Amino acid sequence: MLALAPLPAAAQIQSDCRGAGSIGMAVMAPDGTITLSLHSQDGAMGAFAYHKNDPQYARILSHIGGIRPGEHKPVPPFCNN
Repeated sequence: MLALAPLPAAAQIQSDCRGAGSIGMAVMAPDGTITLSLHSQDGAMGAFAYHKNDPQYARILSHIGGIRPGEHKPVPPFCNN
């Protein structure tokens, strides 16, 4: 299973970095919810939904480089810091 470590939102945006390639797809719903469908190199899969009031929302939005309702975008890998 893939997991994101919780940190204060401002610190996450500042320390966010992207690896090369893609680990899945992101889609934004009409209400602004971002859903990530992710996969790992070993074949594990998972889905994570981030609503606008989620403390991780700004970090996810920043990480995928912005997204609009109805849009699908690849999700770059998260760096291991």
